[in-house]
Amino acid sequence: MTTILTRLEQWKESGIISPEQHTLLEGLSRGEPLSIFLELNILLYAGILAFVGGLGWTITTWSQQLGDGLVLTTLAAIFTACFWYCFSRGSAWSAAETPSQGLVFDYVLYLGSLTWSVELSYIETRFHLLSGQWDIYLLATACLFFFLAYRFDNRLVLSLALSSLAGWFGFTVSHWPSNQGLAYRQYAILYSLLVGLAGTLLQRRSIKPHFFGTYLNIAANVLFWALLSGVSNRQGYAVWLLALLVACGGSLAWGLPRRQFSFVAYAAVYGYAGMSSKVIDGIQGGTALLSYFVVTGVAMVAILVQIARRFGREA
Repeated sequence: MTTILTRLEQWKESGIISPEQHTLLEGLSRGEPLSIFLELNILLYAGILAFVGGLGWTITTWSQQLGDGLVLTTLAAIFTACFWYCFSRGSAWSAAETPSQGLVFDYVLYLGSLTWSVELSYIETRFHLLSGQWDIYLLATACLFFFLAYRFDNRLVLSLALSSLAGWFGFTVSHWPSNQGLAYRQYAILYSLLVGLAGTLLQRRSIKPHFFGTYLNIAANVLFWALLSGVSNRQGYAVWLLALLVACGGSLAWGLPRRQFSFVAYAAVYGYAGMSSKVIDGIQGGTALLSYFVVTGVAMVAILVQIARRFGREA
């Protein structure tokens, strides 16, 4: 035991492992309990997704036998009970970050939000109240989710709100008569800029400033995907490739000084994907193509691991 602890201390002093890694490994060596909070959290959220997915499948398969009344009543009862629970037990609203009400509270809020989406989808599919204008449903859902996210300080519901808003943008663009491929890229870039701007303004006004990371991550991914889709074009890709490289440089400039590894990874992965999509056009032969991906892929992983380790030592 003494030898193991001594070596762990030496590794920490030499920078081989970070202080956090040293604490974790030292605790394991002493036989201390290991926290699996994150793993349980992920499993519980996955369980809610599975439950809602099963609920949707059941409704789709057996709605004729169950009847519209029973289906709508059941769904309404679920999300009403969930929202009643949250509003009756939630703490008072504050512009600052508020303490979590507990795992059960967050899961109930998440379940109620997803069930609301299922009921809206069922209503429009069965009764066509808005004649297939899904953009109106998505906008209303986004507004509700934004309200719930800020009312109960929940970043996961905020992600649902931003996703619903992205869907509303998509359905709006689908009505444009112009080139759909270009239109969707334009909408995606506009969406990412608006989301980033909204997150910045709210942070500067100190309204849930800890939400800024969620806004920025979603905006960055949408922007990168839009630029990457332009790079994949056969014609006119040079402008999109240049824009992608500029975005990668901006992501690095943001992530490196702030030690935010996700933005460094975005720059590396999306930049690699964009450059590779053009490089492989000039590679002939399956062996050469496989060699390219093996060599460059291993190099990319090695670089990201080294950066992650450096960030860990500096944290």
